[in-house]
Amino acid sequence: MDFDERPYQVEKTEYSSKYKLELWETAFGLQKTDGLVPSEYMVEQAQAHIDGKTSYQEIEKNVKAYYSTNESEEQKRFEEADISSLRISQILAEEGFSLSPVTLLNYHKRLFYGIESFRYPVGQYRKENITKAEPVLNGKSVEYANATMIADNLAYDFDIEKNRDYSGMNKHDIANQVMKFVSGIWQTYPFREGNTRTSAVFLIKYLRHMGFEVNNKPFKNNSKFFRDALVLSNAATTSKYRTDEYLNKFVDNLLFDGKHELVIKIFKDKKD
Repeated sequence: MDFDERPYQVEKTEYSSKYKLELWETAFGLQKTDGLVPSEYMVEQAQAHIDGKTSYQEIEKNVKAYYSTNESEEQKRFEEADISSLRISQILAEEGFSLSPVTLLNYHKRLFYGIESFRYPVGQYRKENITKAEPVLNGKSVEYANATMIADNLAYDFDIEKNRDYSGMNKHDIANQVMKFVSGIWQTYPFREGNTRTSAVFLIKYLRHMGFEVNNKPFKNNSKFFRDALVLSNAATTSKYRTDEYLNKFVDNLLFDGKHELVIKIFKDKKD
């Protein structure tokens, strides 16, 4: 019997300083979707990692120790941004991806597990029906999925995506379809909190899996725009605000060197 003698290769764990900087900038930028910013301490830890002086594991240990001895509300307000930024950077640095709802659950759990200030279930679908007034919808809410339908909705969407034939599509159409798929995941709003950051990580990983090179600058500089674009794309079908224009501009900047100004104009004179 013949055996394949080619050895398995250990996954790469060290990257260039430039690449690590991009990952951290993306992670920090995504915190803006929830109005969060990292602490100065976390920025220093990230720089040490970029300079090759420390590892993700060492940073995790340092940050946990830091927050266990700094329990003031002033310090705790940075905890979620610091720890979830670390986990975002770490996940984005990893190879491998699986197109599955389990992956989505895993990303959410990894991003927010053990964060004391994140007072919501992690790696679990929400059990409440929710609404949120959105400024870009003039105070109205996206119609999120009913909590009892989340698992079924995701199973249906993932099944369609797994069986989608991309062979006859050009790169722009593929990219827009992937974004549409992830936008649908976001509209389902599987988790009580942390959906945009989880969806963004999933999107980046999926796009890379599909062979795209992702420009991290839009997430670094325009993550709030990304969330607002998702809101507008998933407004009620009868809403005059509903549009994919901004989401498509984001994709073009993200993948195809687009130069769109990522600014959303709110037309408050419109009435639903």
